[in-house]
Amino acid sequence: MSPLSRISLLAVCVLLLQGAVGARERGDPAAPKVTGPQEVDVVAVMLDPRTQQPVVIMEGRRDKRSLTMAIGLAEANGIAVPLQGVKPPRPLTHDLIMTLFDRLHVSLKRVVITDLRDDIYYALVTLGATGSEMTLDARPSDAIALAIRAKVPVLVEDRVFDKAGGGA
Repeated sequence: MSPLSRISLLAVCVLLLQGAVGARERGDPAAPKVTGPQEVDVVAVMLDPRTQQPVVIMEGRRDKRSLTMAIGLAEANGIAVPLQGVKPPRPLTHDLIMTLFDRLHVSLKRVVITDLRDDIYYALVTLGATGSEMTLDARPSDAIALAIRAKVPVLVEDRVFDKAGGGA
């Protein structure tokens, strides 16, 4: 393919992408729907005023849906400490895990909250080492605590928002 043909093809692709993005921004029903897991911001850890149980609150970056997940007290502490930028005098369990990752040259790549079944949330953590990746089952609260420390994305599958009833 000639350089001019490549440039022309690239220009057509850019125009098509701009049209799709513009249609989504205008709320055009013909715009392609973005699916798959979306990145969330971990907004807060707090006590649910009704149940007095700790919860972690997340908000989707793509559609602003919220997800409130009940967690244990120790798990709430494991998320709240790094979320607030506090450095404890001694390492917490998740800090120890991050130190092990560092010493073993393993990196946390991403965390995905994958499902909600029978009021139980499920998550996967993806680890990388020496050019390969490994995905492991994890409790979402542990996965979130690690992701905050590693500064990697927390993703939530759309079906989890749907099952939990997280509105925009």
